[in-house]
Amino acid sequence: VQLQASGGGLVQVGGSLRLSCAASGRAFSTYGMAWFRQAPGKERKFVAAAIQSGGTTYADSVEGRFTISRDNNKNTVDLEITSAKPEDTAIYYCAAQNNYRRVVFGPHMYDYWGQGTQVTVSS
Repeated sequence: VQLQASGGGLVQVGGSLRLSCAASGRAFSTYGMAWFRQAPGKERKFVAAAIQSGGTTYADSVEGRFTISRDNNKNTVDLEITSAKPEDTAIYYCAAQNNYRRVVFGPHMYDYWGQGTQVTVSS
C-alpha cells in the first residue's frame, strides 16, 4: 500500500488543522492505521491509531484535542488537530500495518509510511 499525507501547514496556538492520508491499493480496511510525529532532533512518536475494527487510541499528550478517523470507502485516514500547542510542531507521518488486530505503538511495527507533512504551531 502507498500512503500520501497532506494538509500540513502553519497554525496559530489554539487553532485547528486537518491532516489527511490517502492510501492506494486494495484491502485498506484490513490495515491498522496510525499517525506519528517527529520533532527536530527527537524520535518519532505515536500520536493516534484507528485499527481495523474502528477502535481508536490516542497518546496522552493529544487526548481530547486530536481526533483520528478512517473512511474505508475512500481509503483515507484523517487527523483533526484542535487547540493546537507549540509542542505539536513536528512532521506528521501516517502509517499502516496489517500484522496486528490491536493498537501497536512502536514505529518499527508499521510496514508502510507516508512521506510526512509539516505542522508548525506559532505563538
